[in-house]
Amino acid sequence: MSFTRYVAIGDSSTEGLEDPGEGGRHRGWADRLALHVAQAQGAPLLYANLAIRGRKTRQVREEQLAPALAMQPDLASVFAGTNDIIRSKYDAGQVMDDLRAMHVALRSAGATVVTITMPDLSEVAPFAARARPRLLAFNESVRALCRETGSVLLDVAQFPAACDPRLWHEDRLHANAEGHRRIAAGLASRLGLPGFDDSWAAPLPPRPAPTLWERARTEAHWIATYLTPWLWRRLTRRSSGDDVTAKRPALTPIGP
Repeated sequence: MSFTRYVAIGDSSTEGLEDPGEGGRHRGWADRLALHVAQAQGAPLLYANLAIRGRKTRQVREEQLAPALAMQPDLASVFAGTNDIIRSKYDAGQVMDDLRAMHVALRSAGATVVTITMPDLSEVAPFAARARPRLLAFNESVRALCRETGSVLLDVAQFPAACDPRLWHEDRLHANAEGHRRIAAGLASRLGLPGFDDSWAAPLPPRPAPTLWERARTEAHWIATYLTPWLWRRLTRRSSGDDVTAKRPALTPIGP
């Protein structure tokens, strides 16, 4: 397959948080995938990234789908749902209805659509165990949606390496640079780009288990640095994406 226009929609994962790029900008797996496609084709790819951190699935559909369709992409990535699952009020049916609408609209417009499942992060963040039943059901629904629509799925949740803390930022919610690199490589493999295979999912070398003191210090740092500000935003009904705009709102060339 060859592509000329790639548009990415979603939340902070697609925006690329915690994968530092040049000039203080976030890079992320979508940027990396766009570069892989351009390099494989030996020509620049027109690429737009409309994703904004903190967005729930309904917001992605209402704010990003129409602009994405207007760009007439032949490649699109759709990933949302994390910010719904971690909320106390979670409507699984509504989330999947919104995801289905986005997949169907983009597929009907002629785009190849790619997406990923969410790994079980209870090994990275023990508090995430409470959301595990939601996450497992969400992933099953995403798999069924991709079978229904023909969207390309990178089933990240099926690979044990995806739960290795060393692939995640210390906030326990976003992949780090290596995690983003691996997701992009996995998607490139699913698209059949030359030079990519399942090596993206290779396990990392074993490492010693942290001591009790190290775990306690890490927990205290995480609560003070990440959990407390997140709870404060919930109480004040604010989002990390307030006053944030898309980093690549228009199609611009990327690649060689």
